[in-house]
Parts: sequence; structure tokens; C-alpha cells
Amino acid sequence: MIDQKEFEKNVQEWSDICLNDERIDLESYDKYDVKRGLRDKNGNGVVAGLTKVSKILSSKTIDGEKVPCEGELYYRGYNIYDLVNGVVKEGRYGFEEIAYLLLFGELPDKKQLDRFSKTLGFSRTLPTNFVRDVVMKAPSHDMMSTLARSILTLSAYDEKAADISVPNVLRQSLMLISVMPMLAVYGYHAFNHYERGGSMYIHRPDEKLSTAENILRLLRPDMKYSRVEAHVLDLALILHMEHGGGNNSTFTTHVVTSSGTDTYSVVAAALASLKGPKHGGANIKVVEMMEDLRKEVHDWKDEEEVEKYLRKLLHKEAYDRKGLIYGMGHAVYSKSDPRAEIFKGFVKQLSEEKGRLEDFNLYSAIERLAPKVIGEERRIYKGVSANVDFYSGFVYSMLDIPKELFTPIFAIARIVGWSAHRIEELINMDKIIRPAYVSVMQEEEYNPLDFR
Repeated sequence: MIDQKEFEKNVQEWSDICLNDERIDLESYDKYDVKRGLRDKNGNGVVAGLTKVSKILSSKTIDGEKVPCEGELYYRGYNIYDLVNGVVKEGRYGFEEIAYLLLFGELPDKKQLDRFSKTLGFSRTLPTNFVRDVVMKAPSHDMMSTLARSILTLSAYDEKAADISVPNVLRQSLMLISVMPMLAVYGYHAFNHYERGGSMYIHRPDEKLSTAENILRLLRPDMKYSRVEAHVLDLALILHMEHGGGNNSTFTTHVVTSSGTDTYSVVAAALASLKGPKHGGANIKVVEMMEDLRKEVHDWKDEEEVEKYLRKLLHKEAYDRKGLIYGMGHAVYSKSDPRAEIFKGFVKQLSEEKGRLEDFNLYSAIERLAPKVIGEERRIYKGVSANVDFYSGFVYSMLDIPKELFTPIFAIARIVGWSAHRIEELINMDKIIRPAYVSVMQEEEYNPLDFR
């Protein structure tokens, strides 16, 4: 038998072997014309499928030449600006309406929307004792893992868990869209109580309230919130709901769905993808970066001092020393991210209500200065602009949403897009998604154990 010290020594030695043996020469990717990350040198994604759910535009062809343009995002053919403006002008909550659009491909009329909203409200229930027996057991600071565990456990309560017919998958999707806020917030309260010694609140959702209102109701001890708070959160959910089939978690949804597996497994896989700091966890990085900036920069209004800090970030001399300005740049957009552009106006409104206009001005300064600094310090193939994560973490902090729930809030919204893409894949699926890898290994002659 070995002891813990020897076990750790073995793991370290084998890790060193992996690091030395598993590296692939970067020139090999060019030699075999392999697109790293399924993207070419110009950042264009490899086309892996077709979708009717949404569309992203970051460039247009003018006189036969591809030219960067202001970013555009379409849900089922509708420009995201038009969808948001329609909701805002009428002063109503839009999550349920846009969810209907993404799932069914058309905007609902008043009767259809009322029917759909009531269906989601009816579905906001968990199995008897589920919160006690599942959510409150083994609480973790990692809310995304808690969410995935709860989702997978729900399959045990579903007699038709493995049925992948479209009606059954739609039933499961509507249920998961409805209960995701409960699973996320209850998971946080369990962690806050058992791991931090805080108070625990298990409020019941209100069938008559919107998804955004229910999130704030479930989270806050007094269940109270302002209309501005609920509307800004509703807007955040709409903007995070869907973003093309090529983002990592949605592509994961397509890949795992194509294997023929059940809805719960697909959503758990998508959650695992979204959990990564390069995907859904990016807004936490932005907030932490800003906290570090406030410590290092003495005068937030001194743009020279702020710019100096940004250069330190790129030189790996500040914050996490990864050489990144978080919230800046996007895999697809270059000139602008429409979600960030829409968000910014509402962020200012909320910052005024919360007395954090000075913070907003700092964010605005960084949004203006960072592209300039990155352009001077980096060789980039396209423009750089603020993405939606740059402002979303700031919004959640103003709503008193704890950092542990930042990514789960993203998941609460994005499960709508995942559901739409899962159904699309099921309807059109005829082959399992199986890309090819070029082997660059050396062939070896086998030696018997005694001769090695």
C-alpha cells in the first residue's frame, strides 16, 4: 500500500510525463490544415451545422470584400434591438415572450403569451422533498455543479426521462426552464447557510410573476424588489437567452443530443460547458478585475492612470496575470456586441438608482480606453469592443446578486436557447456528430514487460 505523500508524488511525476509527451507542435496544425478551436486564423468558425434559431452578423460583403460591421443579433429572424424595444416601450417583462419565440419560431399574440406564461408558472414546482433531499445535501460554493447535480437527479423523478420524442422533450424543456431559477437560488441559500453560517430562505415562487421577478423574490430575504431592478434583470435574461449554434455550450447541446441521449444529460453537459471561465464565467472575471483595479488605481477619473493599469493587465503584471482585459473582445463580434450596446443604457439607469454612477463612469472609461490599448499592445486580426459580459457582472452586483450566482443566471436564460437547439437537432438529426482528428503519433514496436 502507498500513503498520501507517495500518491501525490506519483501524480506529479505522471503529470510531468503528460506535459512533456502530449504537446503537439503548433506547426502541425498548419501542416495538416487543422482549425484549432474549429476556427481559422481569421477567427471564422468551421461550419458544422444549420440552424433557424438565431443569427449573428459581424461582417458584410461589400464589392466582393468582407468588411467588419457593427454587430447584429437575430432571434428567429427578428433583430434583438426590435425585440428589446418592443418590450421596453410597453413597460412589460419580455423573457416569457422571447422564450416562446425561440422555442416555436413565432412571436405570440396576447392569448398565446398568457397561455405560455401560465404554463411556465404551473411548472414552477419541484418533486416533494426534492429541496431537502437533493438541493440541501452536500452544498457547494460551485453553483454550476450544484445545478448539474440537481438536473441529473430530476431524471430519477421522470418516468419518461429517456423518451426523446419531441412532445416529451418539449415537456421536459418547459419544466426545466421553469425550475432552473429555483434550483439555482435554493442551491445558493443552502451553501450560504451550511458553508458560511448565513440565514437560509426557501421562498416559494409566485405563478403570477415573471421569471425575473421570481428570481429576485426567491433570492431576497424580504422578497422585495423595484420595477427597475426586475426590468433590468429581465433584459439581461433576454440578451443571454441565445447566441447562435456555434457558442460552446450550444454546440455541446447539439453534439450530445446527436448521440440520442436524454434531456437531463444534455442540459448537464451544457451546464458543464457554460461553467468555464472562457464562456459563462467571464463576467465574474470582469467584476474581480474591477475590484483589483479599484485597489491599484488611486484616482479612477485619471484616465492616464487607468490606461497604465490596463497595460499592466496585458503585460501580465496585474490581477490574475493572464494577459487579458476581461469583458473586451469576442470570438465573433469586432466593431460592437449588440447585447453590450443595448445593455449599456439600462445599466446607467440602474447605476443612478443605486447611487453607483461613479462606477458606471469607470466602466465607460475602460470600454473606451481598452480597445485603444489592446490595439497598441497586440497584433489583432479584427477590432475589439466590449462584450455583454463586461456589463452583466456590474448589473448583477447592483442587484445584490452574489458572484456565485452570476453564471447560473446566465444558465437560467440560456437553457431556452439550448432547448430550442435540442429540439431542432432532434427533428433534423440523422447522424451522430463526430468530427475527425488527424493522428500525429509515432508508431512504436511492442517490447515485452521484462525488456522495457
